[in-house]
Order: sequence, then structure tokens, then C-alpha cells
Amino acid sequence: MPAFAIAMAVLVVAFDRVVETKYGTIGVAGLTLMIIGIKAKNATCSIAGGAMLASVISQPTG
Repeated sequence: MPAFAIAMAVLVVAFDRVVETKYGTIGVAGLTLMIIGIKAKNATCSIAGGAMLASVISQPTG
């Protein structure tokens, strides 16, 4: 069981780094808000996080 927990922690940190590298700090904040909203079953928080992610992802790269 501890090996599974360590593997999941490494996976979460790696995913966080990928999001931060690709979408910046606002992307990480949006992802965090969305995850907190889903865990707490709070629609307002998850919608705010989803809107932040959508606005970051939809920006043209240049």
C-alpha cells in the first residue's frame, strides 16, 4: 500500500509540473480550484476552476 501511495504522489506532482509548464501559474490555480470543487462537491468552485482553465487553454499562442 505505501508503494501505491508514493506512486500516486509522484504521478500527481508530475502532472502538476506538466500543467504548470504548459499553461503557467493560472493553469495550476484553475486545476486546483476545479479539483477542490469536485472533491467538496461545490459547483461554484469547480466551475470557476474550469473557466480559468478554459480561458488559459483557448488563448492563442504566439
